[in-house]
Parts: sequence; C-alpha cells; structure tokens
Amino acid sequence: MMAPSRLFLATAVLQFAGSLCAQGPVPEIPFDSAPNFLKLPERVYMGEAAGVATNSKGNVLVYTRTGTNATSGASRTFTHGGSRLFEFDRNGKFVRDIGQGVYGFLFAQAVRVDPSDNIWVVDKGSNMVIKFNPEGRVVMTLSRKPESVGEGGGRGGGRGGAGAGAGIPGDNFNRPTDVAWDAAGNIFVSDGYGNARIAKLDRDGKFIQSWGSRGTEPGQFDTPLSIATDLVGNVYVADRGNKRIQVFDNNGTFKTQFTNAGAPWAICISPGPHQYLFSSNSNDTGTLDDGEIYKMELDGKILGKFGRAGKLMKEFGTVNQIDCRNPNELYVSELTNWRVQKLSLRPSQ
Repeated sequence: MMAPSRLFLATAVLQFAGSLCAQGPVPEIPFDSAPNFLKLPERVYMGEAAGVATNSKGNVLVYTRTGTNATSGASRTFTHGGSRLFEFDRNGKFVRDIGQGVYGFLFAQAVRVDPSDNIWVVDKGSNMVIKFNPEGRVVMTLSRKPESVGEGGGRGGGRGGAGAGAGIPGDNFNRPTDVAWDAAGNIFVSDGYGNARIAKLDRDGKFIQSWGSRGTEPGQFDTPLSIATDLVGNVYVADRGNKRIQVFDNNGTFKTQFTNAGAPWAICISPGPHQYLFSSNSNDTGTLDDGEIYKMELDGKILGKFGRAGKLMKEFGTVNQIDCRNPNELYVSELTNWRVQKLSLRPSQ
C-alpha cells in the first residue's frame, strides 16, 4: 500500500498536470529569423551547433562539434580536439576562437554565460564542465576527461549511488548535458546521458549534494538534457525521456512537473522581474516530427508556441540549446542543420 505522503504527492501531481492539459488550443506566436546572421571567416566551418549563449554585451558564443581526432595506441584509443568555441559580436561578425586545442574540448554539448560574463562549456565527450573568464582563460574545471576511449566509448552509465544513474558523489560526471547557477553562485549540473542526476556544487566547485536516479517517479529522470534556475533558486530540469519538465527547490526537493510541452530537449528561463520559460520539443535527429518551441509562465501555463521541424529558415533541426537573455529575441542552436538562428518574436495579432 502506498504511504499517505507519497499518495498525496502523486495525487497533487496528477491534478496539476490535468489542469495544464485542460488549457485548450495553444496559440501560434508569429516570429522572424535573421538570414545568415553569423559570419564565419574563410575556411572555418560550423559543425553540429550544440550550444549557444550571449553575454552582457550581446556577443554570441557558439559551441560546435567539428570532428574528433583519434590516435590509436597499443590497446587504447586517445581522442582530442573535437569541438570549437566561437564568439561573434552582436551583429554576427566573427570575433575570436576561444580555447582552441583545450584538453577538454571533445564533443560539444552546451555553452552558458553566467552573470559575470564567465563562459561555461559542457562537453559530454570529455565528461567535463569548463569555466573560462571573459578574457578566454580557463579558471575552473569540473570532472575529468577519461584517459582513453574504450570499446563503445566513454564511461559506463549509472555507476555507484543508491540507484541506477545516481552516479558517484562529487563532480564525477558521466556525459553531462547542461549547467546553471542560482543567485548565490551555486552550480547545478545535469549529469544526463551516462547518469540520471543533478549535481549541486558551491561557487568554488566544491560538491554539496546530488539527487536523482534513472526512473519515472517524481525526482527520477530519463535523460535530463537541460537545466535552468529562476530568481528564487528553483531548479527546472528537462526530463526528455519522461516527457516532462520537473521543478525542484534549491535543495533538490520535488515541487511539481509540467507534462504539456512534449518531450523537452532544451529549456531556458529569461531574466528580469517577469521570467518566462522556453522549452523546445525538438525532433529526434532521425526524424522531422514536432520541433516546436513553447513559451510558458513559470507555473507551467503555455502562452504560445512557434516553429516546427524542418530544413528551411524558421524551421528547426533538433534544437539543442536556447538563449533567452532577451525573451523577445532568441538564439537557437541546431544539431542537424549545422546552424544558429536568431529569432525575433512578434506580438500576436
């Protein structure tokens, strides 16, 4: 028999999800896309655009997969140099290539910029989160790149912990997916492909706690792909495999979940006194299904949606990250279309 407290939690979640599903038709948000916004130098190319972010000056950071270099040893394969981090000014002009040749650049996953304009990259190939200062120098590393890639690649999933995917306490990541911060500077990492957990560290990188394991219950995850925080420190997690966004307090206590926005792949919360949540129901890389992006209130109410999967402008090819520093001017990075689009949302007629 289910314990009374768990029964109450399950009932509350079902009632809340049911109220959201009863919203009715979702309005379409009109929008435009700036054609050929980013200008790369000659003989420099974009690969899969895994991450996009902007800094306080409006400059655009793009973390892209450019191909892995592999060297075979007697019994092991060593990999290096599979990704690059580009910076463009607010008009799309190329500024610089940051961290070229950095040891942890292997298979790009995400890039974020914190309130002090430090640049954080998440690399799921090296299992690392790397912090650069605004000048482009490495100032912090979290986790450690495997010394070699064995058969099947990377580390095995779900090591240690109380359940499958709970991982090992500390910054021992297994194919991490995203990073976020609260107002105190605490760091939250979604450790999502090999593990199924959220790790919390202090501003200096010292491990505080982690929560989650692989499963379908509240507080469990099936591929947590993206993470964001709001002004009061709540943590939002795109639990793609379970087709929901889960919301936790700052210490990892489950609060609620939203099940009305498809299977979230990338999420972003805008700054300012009235925050919005954007969530991409991205198409899988082998299909052109779905692909729309939802604009939501932080309580899960959907305000509208825009876009669909496709190859043309204003269509999306597996959006892997959203930047929403300005909630009316978004940047989206696409894996299968090898590009970043700058989107301008227009008021509904």
